[in-house]
Amino acid sequence: MQGIKGERMNLTGKVALITGAGVRIGRALALAVAQHGANVLVHYNTSDQEAREVVALIEGLENASHPRAVAIGGDLRDPATPERLITKGVKAFGHVDILINSAAIFRRGTVLDTTEADWDDHLAINLKAPFFLCQAFARQLQPDQRAHIINIADWRAMRPGVAHMAYTAAKAGLVALTKSMALALAPNVQVNAIAPGAILPPPETSTEEGAQEYFARLAQKIPVKHTGSPDEVAKAALYLLDSDFVTGEVLFVTGGEHL
Repeated sequence: MQGIKGERMNLTGKVALITGAGVRIGRALALAVAQHGANVLVHYNTSDQEAREVVALIEGLENASHPRAVAIGGDLRDPATPERLITKGVKAFGHVDILINSAAIFRRGTVLDTTEADWDDHLAINLKAPFFLCQAFARQLQPDQRAHIINIADWRAMRPGVAHMAYTAAKAGLVALTKSMALALAPNVQVNAIAPGAILPPPETSTEEGAQEYFARLAQKIPVKHTGSPDEVAKAALYLLDSDFVTGEVLFVTGGEHL
């Protein structure tokens, strides 16, 4: 996948499985890799219609590779889902070269009000499922197959706060998992993480006006004085996919907020 400076990166013939690819950051990632030629497995849980819209957008792209896409549903809390997703990907395309663990839940919860159900959901979706997806992904690789894994973490994993206890613990685990996987799967598999900052408003910000107000306030606390977009995360992912010398890293896409 290594490119020459000035050339457009070419992922033609590569197959990417992206979890949570129907909405938000996952959607941007799916469209970005498809625009560079990759076929895409668009995973979703409850966003069935949105995932099929992403499939239609990918298959409507007018580029030379004519990428294909398949929507695959699955609840990541189900222990059988990771193996099933990889198996369906291999059945659809013959192989999977890129795994991007984007699906996640993000709920508030302090040390006093986090419930066992909140804890279990965050660990299951944000950490356990990515591990077993990585495991199933690695098992289907051929001995000489070059591959990439990208985990979508969060800057809070390195700068913990007090408002999202279960979420932060799970994302911190995902960062540790990224580094361990980079060692375990070297040299043919590069494993990295992206830690986004103010990219999208939190789920509890339900209106567009509320989101704009939230981001306007937040921008004043960010060194670059503006918030980002899912496209910024997609550009970071493309950089990692284009590199053959970056592994075990956490790439911050925060505008300096993590500082």
